[in-house]
Amino acid sequence: MGKLRSFYVELLDPQQVYFAGQTINGRLVVELDAEMKMRVRFTSVYPPYILEIRLKFKGLAYVHWTEQQTISTGKTTITTTRHYSATENYFEKTVPVYGKGLGTGDDNQLPPGQHVYPFTFTLPPNLPSSFEGGTGYVRYTIKGTIDKPWKFDHNTKRPFTVIALLDLNTQPNAATGAQNQESKFLCCLCCRSGPISGTLSLNRSGYVPGEAIHFNAEIQNMTSRVCGCFVKLNMTTIFHATTKSKTTTTEVARVVHQDVQPGETETWTGDRLMIPPLPPSFLVGCRIIDINYYLELTVDPSGPAIDLHVPVHVIIGTTPLRSVVQQYQTQFGMSTPETPALPSPGPAPNPSVAPTDKLNLPPPSYSECVFGKTNIREEDDSEHTRGEMDYAPAYTYYDWSKQSQFQ
Repeated sequence: MGKLRSFYVELLDPQQVYFAGQTINGRLVVELDAEMKMRVRFTSVYPPYILEIRLKFKGLAYVHWTEQQTISTGKTTITTTRHYSATENYFEKTVPVYGKGLGTGDDNQLPPGQHVYPFTFTLPPNLPSSFEGGTGYVRYTIKGTIDKPWKFDHNTKRPFTVIALLDLNTQPNAATGAQNQESKFLCCLCCRSGPISGTLSLNRSGYVPGEAIHFNAEIQNMTSRVCGCFVKLNMTTIFHATTKSKTTTTEVARVVHQDVQPGETETWTGDRLMIPPLPPSFLVGCRIIDINYYLELTVDPSGPAIDLHVPVHVIIGTTPLRSVVQQYQTQFGMSTPETPALPSPGPAPNPSVAPTDKLNLPPPSYSECVFGKTNIREEDDSEHTRGEMDYAPAYTYYDWSKQSQFQ
């Protein structure tokens, strides 16, 4: 490691979760075993100098995927790869934290030991939630750089999570029940085999992570085959490139039931599926990535056949319904907290970070996304970039059963 013992960005909020409009407080830490020289370079671009230790705050959305296209012309076959991409920038700001000012060839010398550079940065309003989706992402990072003369720069990177509040009380259909019914024949209509049909119903459509979705389902199997059946929560993501869009579906969780025998009907009443930490629906504020959730009943006939799918749209928010809060307060004997509204990890000067209606809510925790960590190395990150390169956003999560959490 040479002269540089450690180099990292430290956030003073241990949760590393923020809302739009909040101020991030942290420090850049440099530890040296020996003196390190850095350079000040003259540049024609404003500002006319580059100081040798700096921080870059960046927030953006990005989507990218490739598709193969094969064209046959007579005896020749040509396969090409086409790239689709789009970028949406939210902010990018570079802040110098060490250096001796203007000049060409001026040397800055940093003595051995630990050097700490405190910083603050206020997030812009109306930012979308952090999201890591493989084909695309919404990502917020802080990057520190030591610019050394005639050698590789040292870089360190720290991601952090931004959550855009989605209050279910402002969503028109969140408190409304939903139902869907589908049926299909496994072969032609003249066949003696009857159809399979499925019905899936919910008493409401809006939920927050940590809640259970309670559902009722009915499967009628009028065929001669055994049918497997399960209910799953799917996240459907649409990535919008400049000229094309791509849709992916990711299974979040599932509940499996026993098979339905030929000629029989299976009814599920009051079954439940727990919602893990997830990004809120719609990804409000991002124009190139959309997120929707569906609870789906799937009936899987044995043998060669296409499954029956019965989807119902649900909304995943960050602020629960008033009726749900009252229900859990009664169920678990929760006292009403003195502090109203969804608490944020730090001060929130911008009104957009507070719920639209002041509810006496139990405070959520912030838990790592159910999909786990992903590598966030980008094109401008070299092999010498250190820091947290495997990262998962953290989202609001309500554990209603922990009564002590609310008192």
